[in-house]
Amino acid sequence: MLDQARQRTAEFQNRLKDAGIDIAVITDESSIAYLAGFWGYLSVEFGRPTFLIVHATESPVVITPAMESEMVSAMTWVENVMTWEDAGANRWENVLARALGDSRGNIGVEAEALPAIVRNWFDDQKSDAGLANISPLLGAMRMVKSSEEIEVMRQAGEIAGAMMEAAEGALAEGAPEYEAALAVINAGTRKAAGFLTARGWDSFISPMIHNLQVMQSGRDTSMVHRRASVKLLEKGDPVYFCFCNMAQFKQYKLGFDRMFFIKDISDEAARVQQAAIDAQQAAIAAIRPGVTAESIAAAADEIYAERGYTTGYRTGRSIGMSYLESPELKAGDTTILQPGMTFAVDGGISVDGKLGGRIGDSIVVTSTGCDYLTSYARDILTVDR
Repeated sequence: MLDQARQRTAEFQNRLKDAGIDIAVITDESSIAYLAGFWGYLSVEFGRPTFLIVHATESPVVITPAMESEMVSAMTWVENVMTWEDAGANRWENVLARALGDSRGNIGVEAEALPAIVRNWFDDQKSDAGLANISPLLGAMRMVKSSEEIEVMRQAGEIAGAMMEAAEGALAEGAPEYEAALAVINAGTRKAAGFLTARGWDSFISPMIHNLQVMQSGRDTSMVHRRASVKLLEKGDPVYFCFCNMAQFKQYKLGFDRMFFIKDISDEAARVQQAAIDAQQAAIAAIRPGVTAESIAAAADEIYAERGYTTGYRTGRSIGMSYLESPELKAGDTTILQPGMTFAVDGGISVDGKLGGRIGDSIVVTSTGCDYLTSYARDILTVDR
């Protein structure tokens, strides 16, 4: 992975030169991981930013909190790692200023992801420098995944499958929602651990599955992003699991959703869920190189309309090291699909205050169509416990 990160940085430097940008200040965690091969567990929310400085014609520089520097140096291929401290002359603002020097040319930043404290520093200290948005340059590079990236995403798919199997196994009439969420974390962590060693770069990757489980049941399934609670499951309840902020491995993040029903399912719930499944399957059947992203959404929308439903959801999003990359499978996105692109593809309907129907998988575009990265039954799922 580090060799690929080094190669990506060289390509990114060429793109900077072509765009007339002298230097780029990378602050987004996923972009730093993509180019420099490392990530930390201390985020900017603590007031501690990390930077990757990419010169168009010089070797890159990492700037990291001193407390993170030993781990960062062990993970990254970048040789020049500068450190900063919380107080005194070596604060991050001063170290960043030294790294940039008296640069007067265009400075590239990820405009949509630039932390406010860093943006304020640029406004105060580099007001005479032009800030260019380099997000499109990186986004174009990240659209098509390498075979090595796709293999990691396949492993993430196996982890997600183990998580869903555990989720289903924990469901029963009278069981609390949070018990299923705990089962998801345990199963995913154990599966991820099986892909790792305690040697080299691998030793810095945590197998732990984390983040707050997106889960809801009963009437609350119309609330798309509700979290697991102490609510007890009842007969006839639909139960929805979304792993979009949990199904990840080595920073690669998938989308994966399933709906289950406790012992029984109403006729209306069955109609809604089947419409969601059929819409998703129509979208997946339409995926192939050479078609537009919006045409995939149109294929799903046709099914919704036939069944008498409307939906405000996009049909899918590009996935990778970020939860949301480009392009998106929605009206207005005319990006042409290529082999190696990866997407989360969803079917989704909400009937406010009553119920919802949802399903989601991750796929990779191939030369002839697409392959699944996630695997689980794609029909109406009933749990008889």
